[in-house]
Amino acid sequence: MLSNRSVGVLRRGTCHVYAAVNPKCPARVLNFSPLPSFSSPHRTRSSIPAPRSEPTQRTMSQNGALPLHEKVLTVDTMNANVKKVEYAVRGPIVQRAVQIEKELKEGVKKPFEEVIKANIGDAHAMGQRPITFFRQVMALCAYPKLLDDNKFPEDAKNRARRILQACGGHSIGAYTTSQGIDCVRQDIADYIKRRDGGVPSDPDNIYLTTGASDGIATVLKLLTAGEGHTRTGVMISIPQYPLYSAAIAELGAVQVNYYLNEEKCWSLDISELQRSLKAAREYCNPRVLCIINPGNPTGQVQSRQCIEDVIRFVAKENLFLMADEVYQDNVYAEGCEFHSFKKVLFELGPEYSNKVELVSFHSTSKCYMGECGFRGGYMEVINMDPDVKAQLTKLVSVRLCPPAPGQALMDLVVNPPQPGEPSYNTFIKERTDVLSDLAEKAKLTEEILNTVPGISCNPVQGAMYSFPRIELPERAIQEAKVHLSCGLFYVFSILISLFVSIPTSQARCQAPDMFYCMTLLEETGICLVPGSGFGQKDGTNHFRMTILPPTDKLKILLNKLKEFHQKFTQQYS
Repeated sequence: MLSNRSVGVLRRGTCHVYAAVNPKCPARVLNFSPLPSFSSPHRTRSSIPAPRSEPTQRTMSQNGALPLHEKVLTVDTMNANVKKVEYAVRGPIVQRAVQIEKELKEGVKKPFEEVIKANIGDAHAMGQRPITFFRQVMALCAYPKLLDDNKFPEDAKNRARRILQACGGHSIGAYTTSQGIDCVRQDIADYIKRRDGGVPSDPDNIYLTTGASDGIATVLKLLTAGEGHTRTGVMISIPQYPLYSAAIAELGAVQVNYYLNEEKCWSLDISELQRSLKAAREYCNPRVLCIINPGNPTGQVQSRQCIEDVIRFVAKENLFLMADEVYQDNVYAEGCEFHSFKKVLFELGPEYSNKVELVSFHSTSKCYMGECGFRGGYMEVINMDPDVKAQLTKLVSVRLCPPAPGQALMDLVVNPPQPGEPSYNTFIKERTDVLSDLAEKAKLTEEILNTVPGISCNPVQGAMYSFPRIELPERAIQEAKVHLSCGLFYVFSILISLFVSIPTSQARCQAPDMFYCMTLLEETGICLVPGSGFGQKDGTNHFRMTILPPTDKLKILLNKLKEFHQKFTQQYS
């Protein structure tokens, strides 16, 4: 007889399959032939009907009565595009990591004492301290009675008063205009002008967003049109940030891959863009090129020459350009410098600055701020058709407005304390400390990973991640192919005992780097994301890890990883 812990329920629609699963692993959803539901895992074989080729039309409720109707929304009747969406950063490995944390709290013995999450760029969750001035102003905005408290500096109070005066009812809890608070958009325009050496910025071209992700998805929605060979193609880098592939899948657009050059520190070659574009025009209508600079997950910083080449390319090929620049303060490597696409565009002269359609994105979530939870961000649109811009404004109006606290925080990012103000010295010290610490951890990560035979890591020039390549033994790769997923062999054993056949074509094997990362998690508690979740050249394997954990914990992580890789390689050699 199976223990309660050994029995898992796998469901798909009205199909219920009871199977023994590995107690260390979560139940998996498998696409087996549907069976009528039954109430006990202890029924005899003769009482279980044989598989049927057609889905069950009507099922019995718990008390034996027939339901009045079937579910209106099922996996078979839902939006098919949603089922294509995948987001590796919070995928199966992260779900398992959360489960392991619960098990540790319940006293389950593991070969480690904690889960170290290096899977996502969530700075504060990794221990980074918030910037004092930002939190002071946000506290004052959220609870204006604190404006009478002498513990807060006057520049913080003045900034809070200015933001509150721009809000309806002088409350940050009120709706704002759909495009964003006017004074915040003006401050963003002033910031862009300073950053870009005097290139003008019009606040009417600024849209506040719910993080940069919201703006990216909104612009892609505007661009997606056509059917068949005329369907919009979206050119994205491989490796890529899964937001892009997820948004493309949800919209039913066509993903067009171009590959970064790993041998040249993940640089972008125009010849590769040309190859990708030419191939894509055979089956879709490529309309937009997406660039992430500094790069996620690869950590590269594009040179000015590269940016010039990209701008010339999109101008020649008549492509829309999207520049994801949320890591613009995260540049660490000597000789590297952030150049905004807008600045370079205008410095190339009217031939390009009057033609190229560009949208650039920024956020409160990254850089030295790390304020992911406030969901603050903006986008600036350049050379957008006025009629399309009116449609964009209409589209964002449907969602009323981005979160007002996120807008307020974005204002502080672009308009921080100035020299001579009470908070200036503390702000500069905190900002410098965070960026210096990240630079140190970027170098540490590269150096330690490159001491491990079978791991090669490019310099982490910027952003918050390393994306090392891992060489896996052939036996490990073959093991991943037959491993399928956690607990599946247990499922097979029970199903076979019940004389239920499973179509082998529906079984899914693991990518080798998924197998590697899942084993790493189970044996060490380290949570990374397999490179297959970001895309990679065939025959290569990688993982992405953040450089955000505190230095002492990062050293523990890297040394554990080093030991694991050596053991893993030995085991499967």
